[in-house]
Amino acid sequence: MPKLISKIDPVVAKQNAARCKERGIILPTIKQQIYPQTIPEEIKRKLQPIGLEDLNPLNLFRINWKNDIKTGLFGPPNFLEIPPEISGVKARIIGLVGKYFPTGAHKVGAAYGCLAPRLVSGTFDPRIHKAVWPSTGNYCRGGAFDCALLACPAVAILPEEMSQERFDWLKEIGAEVYATPGCESNVKEIYDKCAELRQDPQYVILNQFDEFGNPFWHYHVTGNAIQEVYDMVKKPSNRLSAYVSATGSAGTIAAGDYLKKLFPLMKTTAAEAFECPTLLNNGFGGHRIEGIGDKHVPWVHNVRNTDAVAAIRDEDCLRLLRLFNEEEGHKALIAWGVKEETVHNLPLLGISSICNLLASIKTAKYFEYNEDDVIFTCFTDAANMYASRIAEQQQLHGPYNSLQAALDMESCLKAQSYDNFLELSYQDKKRIHNLKYYTWVEQQGKSYEEILQQWDPQYWVETFEENLDELDIAIEEFNAL
Repeated sequence: MPKLISKIDPVVAKQNAARCKERGIILPTIKQQIYPQTIPEEIKRKLQPIGLEDLNPLNLFRINWKNDIKTGLFGPPNFLEIPPEISGVKARIIGLVGKYFPTGAHKVGAAYGCLAPRLVSGTFDPRIHKAVWPSTGNYCRGGAFDCALLACPAVAILPEEMSQERFDWLKEIGAEVYATPGCESNVKEIYDKCAELRQDPQYVILNQFDEFGNPFWHYHVTGNAIQEVYDMVKKPSNRLSAYVSATGSAGTIAAGDYLKKLFPLMKTTAAEAFECPTLLNNGFGGHRIEGIGDKHVPWVHNVRNTDAVAAIRDEDCLRLLRLFNEEEGHKALIAWGVKEETVHNLPLLGISSICNLLASIKTAKYFEYNEDDVIFTCFTDAANMYASRIAEQQQLHGPYNSLQAALDMESCLKAQSYDNFLELSYQDKKRIHNLKYYTWVEQQGKSYEEILQQWDPQYWVETFEENLDELDIAIEEFNAL
């Protein structure tokens, strides 16, 4: 199985610990990110007056789903339920809300899951190394933020067509930025830049698409958060029927592996862009759903645990971005019976969050779910990340009005169906798994033996379950040095 800590350099680890101590840096354990109520009271007291976005190392303890922005401490996981008046389906659709992470997106957690094992093992030395974060957006933001808190140099690689907000933020935080050719789907170009930088030993590549710390973090932290929300909101007749996640780097979707332990009949649906139907149709292309880079199958994706694929049109996501954020859209939604509180919360959904919502609707319609069925997903970031995209749509299509709101409500939500939806058979899953070979074995140097091992479910059980205690013990020992 992959080990999060495969080797240890005790000299560098000790130097890293001294560096952290000098700067007042304490690393949270993964269990503290799952259960932030267990964070020591002294840390909570110091943390409370610190802003969520402040570059203070104590904000490492806010890398979880449970930040209470009113108290500055922790509460239940942040979530939003989408009512039938919006979804058009009877099934309950509930999304964890990523806006209340530091950086405003949940990817900061996956980045921590990749960087922390290297710091405590001494395989990353901030004195001589730069952490490279290949991404289509939020992962490199999260990595740059973690690096700023940990006093580590950060390098962000992302496609040049990503939103301007991402580039502006990265430059403000002091990251070294490389913009690669293309859009969301141009992941190969990101890998090519990584290969170029890898020639210089000062660059350490933390590739979310093949770093197991990414899905490991979501398996434990996101999976537990969903379980907690379900236990809070379930009705006696409810069943947790599905978990929906855009594949992207295959980090967030790993929460489905955790949930399947508890709910074996649950379906996991992978969402992707209709314009680049990699899993659905071995396809390719470019699309505008920022945050779900594709045209390949990530090395860390446990394909055998994915039950269905939903392809979502990027135009639907962008039209709903306006409906959920423009004043005329809000007026129309309220007029159609959506509660004002719900409408006020719709800006919690960014573009990829809307993609997850639409894939949840497709899942509900395909499997004919009713009011007893609960579907979970993640609203990974919020609309404030995409103000420039809303402005672009305004320039392209003019002012938003009630007629356009009605068209978007009917065509993008109510008429959403299970077209471009595939329930995966055993052979479908094997077909998708086999696509890994061309990217990872032929191009990226992974072994033929390991791609065969990945088809064995035990490979993933061991990867996710047997690294937790080892990593947390290593973090505790590191903090004590």
